[in-house]
This record gives sequence, structure tokens and C-alpha cells, in this order.
Amino acid sequence: MRFKLIGLLTILSISSVLAQPDPRLKKLEQEMHRVLQQTMAPGFAVAIVEKDKIIYSEGFGYSDYENKIPVDANTLFAIGSTSKAFTSALLGQLRDDNKLSFNDSPIKYIPELKFYNDELNNNVIIEDLMCHRTGLSRHDLSWYLFPTFDKDSLIRRVQYLEPFSGIRQKWHYNNFMFLVQGVITERITGKSWEANITDLILKPLSMDRSNTSITELEQSDNAALGYKLRPDSTIHRMDYYHIAAMSPAGSINSSVNEMGNWLITWINKGKFKGEQIIPEAYINEAITSHMTIGGLPSKQLPELHFTDYGYGWFVSSYKGHYKVDHGGNIDGFSAKVTFFPTDSLGIVVLTNQDRSALPSLVTNILADRLLQEQPTDWLANYNKTLAEALKKMEKETDTIAEDEPTDTPPSHPAEAFAGKYGHPGYGDISVTAKNDSLFANFRLKKFYLKNQHYNVFETCEVTETGIDTTDNNPLRLNFRINDDGELSSIFIRIERALDHPLEFKRLTE
Repeated sequence: MRFKLIGLLTILSISSVLAQPDPRLKKLEQEMHRVLQQTMAPGFAVAIVEKDKIIYSEGFGYSDYENKIPVDANTLFAIGSTSKAFTSALLGQLRDDNKLSFNDSPIKYIPELKFYNDELNNNVIIEDLMCHRTGLSRHDLSWYLFPTFDKDSLIRRVQYLEPFSGIRQKWHYNNFMFLVQGVITERITGKSWEANITDLILKPLSMDRSNTSITELEQSDNAALGYKLRPDSTIHRMDYYHIAAMSPAGSINSSVNEMGNWLITWINKGKFKGEQIIPEAYINEAITSHMTIGGLPSKQLPELHFTDYGYGWFVSSYKGHYKVDHGGNIDGFSAKVTFFPTDSLGIVVLTNQDRSALPSLVTNILADRLLQEQPTDWLANYNKTLAEALKKMEKETDTIAEDEPTDTPPSHPAEAFAGKYGHPGYGDISVTAKNDSLFANFRLKKFYLKNQHYNVFETCEVTETGIDTTDNNPLRLNFRINDDGELSSIFIRIERALDHPLEFKRLTE
């Protein structure tokens, strides 16, 4: 009897120890709700990985804000550019199978691919695509405002996309180069990028509900809707954005529980449940610096410094810890995927708020807890930075308003501006006139053209509820006149890395 009692007490003692909550996560929910409240996000989910296990996963707020449907750890979100590490990992698998070299020219696999000049055509290698060092500007509005589901069509635009620096001189983010990586995998395997991602990564990692398109997301149960926070502090529903042919750069949809499996794989040198899914040699190479970005320490945060880029990952120092991470943003959604290789810790945060600071805030708060470092008041820093940014924005708006000329109407009647204008690296803009008002029609979006002065117009998006005038940084269309006095082109500062606007020439009907 005495031995039975001792055995029972031993079992109870062990059970008690196992049931003890992780002290690093004490009162975590309270802090997470505070972040949700401060950022005014509809909802978010977070998962924490340690070694080969998910030690915490939870949802906060709502996946459907109007109907108050709660987020949980299995809610699907668009993960945006955190998809990039998946695309480059496919190349790592193909290299391990001796099907390519990172020193190969991408033109070897895509013969019709042409760059803006011979320097790029003759010197760009696959590794340059993987770490954003081709010197190409982003040119994101080429695919965002002029989308297509034809990857080959987007590939043909590359030759018209102007670089802003020489090859390997400066780091500059470029989604087109991840499209090229995805097409390389298609040409080698004979399968679509979407099928390769599903068969070679998602299925082996038991990411069974994750998918690669908005169409699949719309057909899924427990999928979040996207929202944005307007300047008047109202939460506004956004339509899903079909990233279409640019899918290799950011079209994956997933949950924090399934993204936890992705982090487990990276923390464990490419292994998941004992199987080598991603080659270990590639894992080590991908999280090593291949291009310097910058990142001098600030007076406020001297412990945060240096930022470089690997293959689809940023690498940096966080309070003395080696950090690997990547963010993601697409209409209505923001994401952050982070891991600390030498600490065997990982964090994924997904939210249904557009261009949200929440993923970084939550990641940093959790990193301080998990790494047991002196905590920084990240919310206070956020509120201070936000207040300073709003003040600066108001000052700049007032300055622009004072400097802009007034009483300078357009040179021609509205009907004279109507017509099609095109750029080979972007696409066609159809300008239409209705009741003396002008509209610029892009493939998926329509803008009301508000006259600023003379032939310069600001753009205000036309939505189902009317004209949205809340955009603080609209495109400006500057119509130019030829020697015959006819409106012949539109100049638009559509790529900010370049020091000049791009010309959309008027097309013959």
C-alpha cells in the first residue's frame, strides 16, 4: 500500500510539473489583446515554435469583423511575400538533384527572358534573383495595376523595366525576379509553380489546408477576410487581391499552425518528422548574408543592427541573437515569419489588417520574452513613431498645398484627354470622359482624375461605395502635348526608385 501511495504521489508530482505554464508566456494574452486594441486590427493569430514543436498557438480578434467570427490558430490568411522563401527553396531542392546551378544564367532556362540592357543579359545569374541584387527597380505597379494570369506575359515585360543601379551594386527588392525563379522551376519540372509548391513542400510538411491562390482561399472554411484601417480610424473591408501570375512572389495562404511546420523545418536544418524536406546545405546557405542592405544601430535601439539578405530571407542581429525573418503584405493582410537559428525558436504572426505594424510588434514582444532579454516597450515606440509620422504627413500636405499653383485649368476639354495610353513594361490605361469628369481605367481598378493644376491630375479610386479620397499618396498623371497641340502621352512617377517619370504613349485606336 505504501509503495502504491508513493507511486501515486510521484505521478501526481510529474503531472503537476508538466502542467505548469511556461513562465516566458505569463500573462501573454493580456499583452496580445493590448496590441490588438492599440493597432485597431480586426484580428490576428500567432504561433511559437521551439525546437521541433509548436509550444503555443492562438487567435485573437475576428476573421470576419462584421459578423464577429473569431480567429483561431487554424484560420487561413494570405501570407504575401513570406511566400518568397518557399519559391527559393524549390530551387534549393532542384540544385540538390543536380538540375541547376545558382551560377547559371536564368536565360538558360527561359530563352525568351530579356533584361533592359546587355550588362544584365550577359551577367545576371540565378543567385542574383534570389537575393535582390540585379539592380532592377521594383516596378510593382506593372503587375499590381496591370495583372495577368499568364506568367509568360509578365516575363516579356522584364526587358522594358529600367534598373536604377548596376548589377550587384545595391540591394533593391524586386518581385519580378521571384516570378522568374518560379518559372525556372516550371521549365525544369514541367509542372506549374503552384503544383511544385504543393507537391514538394506543402504536402510533405502536412500543410494540408494551405494553398496558392485566392480562388482556393475563397473556397476554404475558416478563412479570414481582409481589412484596412482608414485615416478616420474606421475598419474597412477590402476585396481579396488575385496576385495571379506573380504568384511565386507572394500568393500562398496559410494558418499559423501550418506555418509552424514550415518554421520547424528551418530550425531543424530542413528536416520535418525525421524526413529531409529541404537540403541542409541549402538551409545553411539561404540564411547566410548574400547582399548587404544596411542597418546602423540607432541611439534608441543600439542592440538592433545590420540587415542583410539571404535567399528569400532577411538576416539581422536582434539583441545579440542571429535573426532570420521576412514580412508579407497584400491587400487586407500582413504577415511576419521569424526564427532564431542558434536559439531554436520561431514565431509566425498573421493578421487581416492591410500594411499593419502588428506582426512586427507581436514578434518583438515575443522575442524579448522567449530570448529572456530586457524587454523594450514596443507599443510605446509604435505610438511615438506613429504620432511623429502623422505630424510629418500633415506638415508635408500643408507645404504641398501652399506650393501648388491655383486657377490653372486643363488645356483641353475633358473629351480631348480620352483615349488609350500604353507602356510596354506595364500595360494600357484607358482614359474616359463622362459629364466633364475624367477617369483612368486600369485592368482591375478605376480612378477618378481630380485636376490638380493645368494637365496634372490626382487619382482617387472608384469603389462600390463611391470615390475614395482617403489615399494619402495617390498617383499623379501628367498629360503632355505634342507639337501639333494634341495630348500625346501621360508621364507618371510610377516607380519611385527612378529619378524620372515613365511615359505612357497615346495609342492609335
